[in-house]
Amino acid sequence: MPKSKLLIFIIGLCVAITSCAKRGSITGGLKDTIPPTIVKSTPKNMSTNFTGSEIRIDFDEYVKIKDVNKQLIISPPLKNQPFIMPAGSASKFIKISIKDTLQPNTTYSFNFGQSITDNNEGNPYSQFRFIFSTGSYIDSLSQSGSIKDAYNRENDNFVTVMLYEANETFNDSTIYKQKPRYVTNTLDSAVVFSLQNLKAGKYHLFALKDVGSNYLFNPKTDKLAFLNKTITVPSDTLHQLKLFKEKGRYKAVKPTQASSNRLFLGYEGKDPKGIKVDVKNGTGTTSLATTVTTMRGKDSLQVWLPREVKDSLQVKVTKNDVVNDFVVKIKEMKAADSLTVDAVQRGGLHFREKFTLNPSTPLVNIDASKITLVDKDSIAVPFTHKYDDFNNELVFDFKKDENQKYNFVMMPGAMTDFYGKANDTLNYKLTTRSYADYGNLQVNLENVKRFPAIVEITDAKGKVYASHYTESETKIYFDAVMPSKYVLRIIYDDNKNREWDTGDYLNKIQPEEVIYFPKEIDVRANWDVEQPFPAGG
Repeated sequence: MPKSKLLIFIIGLCVAITSCAKRGSITGGLKDTIPPTIVKSTPKNMSTNFTGSEIRIDFDEYVKIKDVNKQLIISPPLKNQPFIMPAGSASKFIKISIKDTLQPNTTYSFNFGQSITDNNEGNPYSQFRFIFSTGSYIDSLSQSGSIKDAYNRENDNFVTVMLYEANETFNDSTIYKQKPRYVTNTLDSAVVFSLQNLKAGKYHLFALKDVGSNYLFNPKTDKLAFLNKTITVPSDTLHQLKLFKEKGRYKAVKPTQASSNRLFLGYEGKDPKGIKVDVKNGTGTTSLATTVTTMRGKDSLQVWLPREVKDSLQVKVTKNDVVNDFVVKIKEMKAADSLTVDAVQRGGLHFREKFTLNPSTPLVNIDASKITLVDKDSIAVPFTHKYDDFNNELVFDFKKDENQKYNFVMMPGAMTDFYGKANDTLNYKLTTRSYADYGNLQVNLENVKRFPAIVEITDAKGKVYASHYTESETKIYFDAVMPSKYVLRIIYDDNKNREWDTGDYLNKIQPEEVIYFPKEIDVRANWDVEQPFPAGG
């Protein structure tokens, strides 16, 4: 065979072999999806008369422990977290070293959640529970129920559910100081819970979003749910717990200097409505002319001072019968607050909105004669205005027509602030769209439990788009709504203050009831949506 033909033959043979090799390449077989299996344990699961301090569990393959501090639920809780091996490495066994003195005649449950996985694929041994008793029998009763957030549509994950024995040692302070008798955890975002291996008796039932992971209620960080009565085990009753964040007791925080003419006055707990601030000079002989406004988005007030303040101040903060006295040393600062104005709406103005201005300093006078509003044909448009001095907002209302262009002009002196400073000329251009660009939503309330009620439409994140307060109406109209998908809810305003109120454990007050419509409402442009809403839940 000629050399050229031999060479071609060899190349062709190599290509064929390579092609065949690719078609027949090894893929590694099926993925392992089988979780590890327990071979034995010492002592055996469900043992009684346990007196040791160590537990060993052997598996048929190498396992790892992950997130054990978050996943492992021990009931009743131990004072000291047990030492668990292996930590961060693979092994064919798990060893639990108990550091506490166990209670007599008590059933203990170790629920590992999703923390035990095989070493290769991470397949979890889901919800494995190791149970033993220091007495002669295993407690076998259970109690189930559900958890919901009292205000938000979405529920928290890793919510702890707790039982305290209803005996003479339990009082209102117990949940702050002592760990419960039994615990479980929802782990993920599940809303149902089941407390297992319980002893018959009467109990106080709580749920806790336990930020500190210590089974103790910290009102500053934790959400809480409770029942106003004890429960009996065994029982077929399914209890629902509503999780809420307390506002807590009001407490004033020592003021700090923000600028040469302004103090920050922080507070904890309930809202600052009704707070009175009296500021005197350092000797306490002269009261200063001040004004107080909120600080948007923060738990602080702003105390506006005369510019001539020097040295130190005596500040008395009063809310109802709570009085706090502070001394604030004033430092020399170059920058003083001056009047600027921000518009909440820029360009477009929806039919449901009112044009709102946020001055940087408090206003003491609005001269409407120096404010003009005209449409695109330069025709004057009547308007009204309202100044909210506590929130430092200036709101304008007027009849808005579709496809219009409006021009607000504020001549110098239209606004005068606390320091006698007036605005320069301000000009705001606003436009409206066609009614056909919006949708209309009619909500028909059915089986209303009681009045008054607040009906709200929100976005998916809970931001309120529109709200309606009703004392008897069952047909609620939301006209000129921006096209989008909305969440619909009703709040039963039992204390008639036109807002949702959280609960208060010490005063045994449950949060006001909130019911969500189960599906999002799709509002489309130039559509009328009529939506029945079973408001009885």
